[in-house]
Amino acid sequence: MTRRSLPFGGLLIALAMVLMMLGPILTVVIWAFAEKWRYPSLLPTEWGLRFWGEMLSRETVVTPILTSLAITSISATLAALICWPAAYAFARLSFPGRQLLLFSFLAANAVPKFALFVAIATVFLQLGLVGTITGVVIVQMLSAVLFMIWIPTAAFRGIPPALEEAAFDLGASRFRVFLKITVPQALPALAASYVLGFVTILFEVEAALLVGAPTVTTMPLLLLQLSTQVVVQYAAVLCVMIWAPCFVLLLLTRRFMNARGIAQGFGA
Repeated sequence: MTRRSLPFGGLLIALAMVLMMLGPILTVVIWAFAEKWRYPSLLPTEWGLRFWGEMLSRETVVTPILTSLAITSISATLAALICWPAAYAFARLSFPGRQLLLFSFLAANAVPKFALFVAIATVFLQLGLVGTITGVVIVQMLSAVLFMIWIPTAAFRGIPPALEEAAFDLGASRFRVFLKITVPQALPALAASYVLGFVTILFEVEAALLVGAPTVTTMPLLLLQLSTQVVVQYAAVLCVMIWAPCFVLLLLTRRFMNARGIAQGFGA
């Protein structure tokens, strides 16, 4: 194999991978705006927004969308309020079992969560939390713990101590140093962890199914119901509704997630 054939072969592999990832997504997006699409046509023969209007006019669709966005926002925010101070403690304090406890968050995500959620659902059933929004919020917070702990911990470790020491030398209090020096330095990682946690919770299915069903229906659970129907467009429209806010969030936080501070934190 010549040297010139290597880049061409790599390009083909990269192109194949892109098609494998984007092909299904593009197909779903096309279905969302297709009114008629039958074999052997490569593209829909009729385009339109009829199915969007039908979906958005159904209360059984609008309510799960609003419920899912509310649950995701509350779960991600509560997870951040709990995990970010813990991440700071992991990064700056030394206590017995610190490394083992930090690794446990990763180990918990290395195994299927279904058994864990079944056990939690059993406990929640005794506490009267099954079928409630409160129960779903609590259990879905677990989906964001890994991102909310590991990414901020790495970022806090990556902050140069000289910056904080210089502020201390100038007479700044510990709280002012934390607010003016530490938080701005770690903000890119905090924003990235929140977005990743938000998206993870938004797409979470198992916990919502075991704890929330049948009274609490989120967008992924609604998608499961629509996927069994004959009309493909209903499920496609809902998929685009789920993807769109996530895509917008990733675009808005792109400069934070690509910031050099995150890479420095992981390399610490």
